[in-house]
Amino acid sequence: MFKYFFRKPLIWTTQAEQLHLQFMKILINQFILFILFNSFVSNAQVQREHAAPENIKSVQFKGGQNRGVFPVVALGEQMNLRFDDLNADEADYYYRIKHFNHDWTPSQLFQNEYLEGYDNLRVDDYTTSFNTLQHYTHYNLNIPNENLQLKVSGNYMIEIYSVYDELIFSRRFCIYDNSATVQAAVYRPQNMDRFTTHQSIHFTVTPRGNFFVNPDENVKITILQNQQWNDAITDIKPQYFSGNTLDYRYDTPTQFEGGNEYYFFDTKDLRVTTPNIQYTNRAELYESYLKTDIIRNLLDYTYAPDINGAFEIRNIMRPGDSNTDSDYSIVYFSLAYPYELNKNEELFIYGAFNNFELSSLNKLYFNPALEIYESVLLLKQGFYNYKYVLSQNGMLNKNALSGSHALTENDYLILVYYRNIGDQYDALIGVGNANSFELQN
Repeated sequence: MFKYFFRKPLIWTTQAEQLHLQFMKILINQFILFILFNSFVSNAQVQREHAAPENIKSVQFKGGQNRGVFPVVALGEQMNLRFDDLNADEADYYYRIKHFNHDWTPSQLFQNEYLEGYDNLRVDDYTTSFNTLQHYTHYNLNIPNENLQLKVSGNYMIEIYSVYDELIFSRRFCIYDNSATVQAAVYRPQNMDRFTTHQSIHFTVTPRGNFFVNPDENVKITILQNQQWNDAITDIKPQYFSGNTLDYRYDTPTQFEGGNEYYFFDTKDLRVTTPNIQYTNRAELYESYLKTDIIRNLLDYTYAPDINGAFEIRNIMRPGDSNTDSDYSIVYFSLAYPYELNKNEELFIYGAFNNFELSSLNKLYFNPALEIYESVLLLKQGFYNYKYVLSQNGMLNKNALSGSHALTENDYLILVYYRNIGDQYDALIGVGNANSFELQN
């Protein structure tokens, strides 16, 4: 078929025939591009965050006064990304922003449909650390800014590139348009085998305008515990319809393990010991030795305030900006665990300080002489939450060592996406929050 349209005639009879041939070529090319594009979309892979290399530390991505792990802000609200480069050479970094569907597959929107401004821009706000043993360059980026604004709601990814166009790291964020209200609460499960260990999320979704069209298919739900994507609950259908309100009052499908409160330490002053820091020292860099932690999976639950795995940079050693005047210290972790693990098992330190990644940098190693597991991390001054997690055959088990309790304080985030008829993307129309501190039976 294509051969017929591209065959060159021996004699051009009229100008109309030439125009007709050119028009048919354009149609065929557009048809081929359409087939290729839809093939790409149908085979698109779920996008995951790219872990930062060893020289990139203290990545903080927040929206407004939000203390969370990643920004969840209304369309037009400000977000702030900060990070340190321990190479301290004032390298050039560039950022790009991409839009995704509710399941983190690439959306069908072109860049000019979700972004107004320029792409691949340089992060031009950076400062070299002042009066620190560990030198670093601190980078600061606000979004939106004079060069870039976001036009639609949904899931986004910001990617940071080097001057050599190498992807350095990426982080998720969410923009919502607040066209639906979400009310949520945390309940104890009704099945008795999970009554003391799990938490169940009940919630309702009500549009601010018209009814949802075919909500079973067009409304998508994602539930996150403490803003962590690695165990998100998705693909939940409405259980009841009450007028134009969708009611989700499931028990088992919306359950999370309660887990346990996080361990913590505070290095705001590296010259003195604080709770959970046993010893400090100054050598080439500051050193902080934490008290040896114990396994809590067989212990009763004890309430301890935490920030659910997050961290806050702060410094009282000297006046000034904590982002550029805070120093780094070598933090020594130890866990009392007298048994060497199997070959398919590994222990890791887990927290937002490295975006809850499991890597060789935060892995614990067995010390047979002391019968403990040990690890060392280079961390900026501040308040940190962390816990110890077990990886078995590459599968994460968050609560194998800490235990799981229904009374544990956890934050829950409910993200509601909707694709209206004719739309080419999943709009994030509403956001709900709930905390298990007000656990209901």
